[in-house]
Amino acid sequence: MIFKRILIGIFSISIVIPPVFAQSNSASTPKKPNIVYILVDNTGWGAFSVYGGTVATPNIDKLANQGIRFNNYNVEVQCTPSRSAIMTGRHPVRSGTSSVPWPGQGKAGMAPWEYTIAKLLSDSGYATALYGKWHLGDTQGRMPNDQGFDEWWGIQNTWDEAGYTQWPLFKESGVPAPMVWEGKKGQKSKPVMPLDLKIRPIIDEKYIVPKTVEFIKRNAAADQPFFVYMGYSEMHEPPMANPNFAGKSTARGGLFADLVAEMDYRVGQVMDAVKEAGVEDNTIFIFSSDNAGGGASPQIGGATNGPWRGDFFNTPFEGSMRVPAMIRWPGKVPSGVVTEQMFAAVDWMPTIAGMVGSSNLVPKDRPIDGIDASQFMLGKSKTTGRDIYPFFGTDGELMSIKWKTYKMIFRYAESPVSIQKPYVKPQLPMVYDLTSDPHEDNNLMYTDLTLGWVYAPSLKWIEGYERSVKEYPNIKVGEDFKGYPKK
Repeated sequence: MIFKRILIGIFSISIVIPPVFAQSNSASTPKKPNIVYILVDNTGWGAFSVYGGTVATPNIDKLANQGIRFNNYNVEVQCTPSRSAIMTGRHPVRSGTSSVPWPGQGKAGMAPWEYTIAKLLSDSGYATALYGKWHLGDTQGRMPNDQGFDEWWGIQNTWDEAGYTQWPLFKESGVPAPMVWEGKKGQKSKPVMPLDLKIRPIIDEKYIVPKTVEFIKRNAAADQPFFVYMGYSEMHEPPMANPNFAGKSTARGGLFADLVAEMDYRVGQVMDAVKEAGVEDNTIFIFSSDNAGGGASPQIGGATNGPWRGDFFNTPFEGSMRVPAMIRWPGKVPSGVVTEQMFAAVDWMPTIAGMVGSSNLVPKDRPIDGIDASQFMLGKSKTTGRDIYPFFGTDGELMSIKWKTYKMIFRYAESPVSIQKPYVKPQLPMVYDLTSDPHEDNNLMYTDLTLGWVYAPSLKWIEGYERSVKEYPNIKVGEDFKGYPKK
């Protein structure tokens, strides 16, 4: 099993499996809302002024103030697992996507069998598109147009690849030169241009944002409900400022400030497109990050993860897993809400399904780990329904569990330079009270063993997870998985 018994006395828990596939809603239902999801890359909790950042971000602040801003939104350990969680509503370890694939590793990414939010919305009558970063499969059959998107333009994997060809021995590695790709549903994807350092600083300005805007306007004009998922490029390595923003940030904070300033401007362009298309009141607008900042890119400047301990590689502390997120839907999602309610990347798929009236399409033939927080989003519930969140490492093994205000850490990466150090397993799981110790400095199990009871909810969750894996074994990386035996 993935987990060895950490303490004696593990409790049981039942796994709740969501409803079966069903047909699309009937034409008699109200018009479904459009959905714009902007996912920024490696951008920590404290990057924007609405989260206490020093760089002015008026557009992102406006978006947050017009809806719900999450102060306790949680993601996965790397880009691939976070994006997989958003797409499927499943812990990435279940789908063989718990870590970033590397060149030469072979087939990776989500198996075509996975049912994504794009497939669900497509089955609900939506036009669907992805522009920007995918990172969930780079072989035919595992690209966005194979996973529910009608069209896509962007990169298969990661922005790191933009710098590959600058190295003298790159050609001798046998790795194909990185490319930007495009594809349409029912057709094979094809490369359209090189991905290199020439295009890196302008790809958002020249391609990703304009294509997103055009898709919005095209479908709004046709009165067609749409879902567009924009995988923005920054802050991911290699961070490179657009010439129009380099050295011009009012914060004078160097490269980091320039990147944040451009990001805010680009978000404003998409917000304006929705308004100009006349669909602002019927459009759900989601903005979040896939990972924390820092760690991998110290050259871009100061701490970006707010008051929390940890960064991209210094896991599983709050600074590595707690990032910005917000949602707006005028007249439906309450405005001006700032919440400490727990929410996670894995929750978007069932929550969006609930908000558009398509919960009946969430699959039943597999574990769905996300919770449907649509009632909270619509102001009909005071809680999201999530009070526990597990965090897995790049090896697919559990690292921590956050339960209510307590955090149990079973393994961790030491700092500084965590990327070159192994995970450390303490003799007893460390416990932190995030209300009085948000920086996770005081391990309560070091000072007071009377807190042992706090392990119970986490160990109960582990027992349930292990039981579900026996019934639904985790998919291996690159496996051509076809489905579980029917019962």
